[in-house]
Amino acid sequence: MNAFKFLIEIAFDLFLMVVLLRFWLQLAKADFYNPLSQFIVKATSPLVNPLRKIIPGFAGIDVASLVLGFIIAFAKVSIVMLIIYSAWDPISALINSGITLVKEAINLVFWILIIRAILSWISQGHNPMEAVFHQLTEPMLKPIRKIIPPIGGLDLSVLVLIISIQFIQILFMDLFN
Repeated sequence: MNAFKFLIEIAFDLFLMVVLLRFWLQLAKADFYNPLSQFIVKATSPLVNPLRKIIPGFAGIDVASLVLGFIIAFAKVSIVMLIIYSAWDPISALINSGITLVKEAINLVFWILIIRAILSWISQGHNPMEAVFHQLTEPMLKPIRKIIPPIGGLDLSVLVLIISIQFIQILFMDLFN
C-alpha cells in the first residue's frame, strides 16, 4: 500500500507544484516568453483555461490557478484517504487539502531557492532558467539584503531565506500534525 501511496503523492505533488509555479510566475510578473515559463503555461493551460471562464482573476491574481491547485490537493488527499483508510471524510479532506496546498507552496519556494543557488555556482553566463528563478525569488531576497548586505562578495540572503523557510515548515508541521 505504501508504494501506491508514494506514487500517487508524487504524481499529484509534481503537478501541484507546476500549477503553483504558474500562479507564482503570474504573481511575480515573470517573463512568460522564457522557455521554462512556456512549459509551465502549456502544461497547465488545458485545466486552467476552462476554469478561467468560470473564475475570473481578481486584482492581478490568477484565482483560477489557485482553485485548480486546491482541486488537485483535494483529489490527492481524497485518493490517499480511500487507499489507506478505505473511507472518505469530506471535512477532513477539505482541511487537509488546504494544508497540502500551503505545504507544497513552501516546498516549491524552498526548491526554487536551492536550484537558484546551485545554478549560481555552475552557470556559465546567462541561463534562461536562472533568469526566471531570479525574477521569482528576488522580491523575497531584496528585503533580506537590506538587513544583511553581501559580505566579502558572498550573498547570504539565499541562505537566510532557506533557513527561514525550513523554520516555517517545521512550525507548520508542529501546528498541523
